[in-house]
Amino acid sequence: MIYRILAVVVLTVATLATWQWVQYESFKTTPLELPAEGLLFDLKPGTSMKRVAYGLEQKGVISNALYFRSMARLSGQAAKIQAGEFLIPSQITPEKLLALFVSGKVRQYSLTLVEGWTFREMMKVVSEHGSLTHTLAGLSDKDVMQQLGFPGQHPEGRFFPDTYHFPKGTTDLAFLKRAYSAMSRYLAHEWERREKNLPYKSAYEVLIMASIIERESGLAEERPKIAGVFVRRLQKRMRLQTDPTVIYGMGERYDGNIRRRDLREETPYNTYVIKGLPPTPISMPSAESIKAALHPAKGDALYFVATGDADGSSQFSATLEQHNRAVRDYLRTMKKRHNK
Repeated sequence: MIYRILAVVVLTVATLATWQWVQYESFKTTPLELPAEGLLFDLKPGTSMKRVAYGLEQKGVISNALYFRSMARLSGQAAKIQAGEFLIPSQITPEKLLALFVSGKVRQYSLTLVEGWTFREMMKVVSEHGSLTHTLAGLSDKDVMQQLGFPGQHPEGRFFPDTYHFPKGTTDLAFLKRAYSAMSRYLAHEWERREKNLPYKSAYEVLIMASIIERESGLAEERPKIAGVFVRRLQKRMRLQTDPTVIYGMGERYDGNIRRRDLREETPYNTYVIKGLPPTPISMPSAESIKAALHPAKGDALYFVATGDADGSSQFSATLEQHNRAVRDYLRTMKKRHNK
């Protein structure tokens, strides 16, 4: 009788174990029922596999936390999961979900720094990005550069305009370091390939020139021609006389208009008054503007003015007389457009 009972118990246990194993194997390979757009799951640093499994179960991602923990332990991956915010795709299996956590392929966010922005415009956008961790709030421009490890440097133009991808929780400081390093590398690379006999004493002066070209270019393909004008003016010791430098020097006083008194005001950036380049960049120049500054178009033009056309193109002139005619043409075009 005892042997018969033992046989029944053993058979029952074996049956349950087999059933459990079948259920476990089915759990590993059955696609999860998730929204079509997937589901975000934030895996905090230092979280144990036990807490991860139960967190997934509580969110309805998986049906059995014990199975998930067992799968992680048996595969030797329980201690290999990475922290971060993961986008769990729909129809993923628990096996592949564990592999995702181990891979560390966290969700990436993006932020685009636009060419022509000033440092303050850039910092406003950085400070408003919801997926960055903000550590620089309330700091002055000087303090930000101190935190970046470049004390005493003026921040304008030092950051490369591009689209950057990063995981949630990246600090604003780490983000800025990437953009700063990208600009430093690109500028150094292009400086080594510059044309001969350019009127620059350093790569930093190229950055200054490129920032002016960036703000003056209404049509992207005209950057080298605009660079040619400014380079020839420097070589002839002519003042640059470019409005964007005046505007930058006016700072918050600029209301959309430049008056005669503004052109006569002695600021370090007013190139109608000072000779040569202003002391710092006035914007964040693009790669194309840096290349234009180092490879200006040949020619004899010393002046340019907008044509007023919708494409943003300019009229280039070799003499002041030609330039004055082009200015009058531009003013007539603007007057006709205003009267329509």
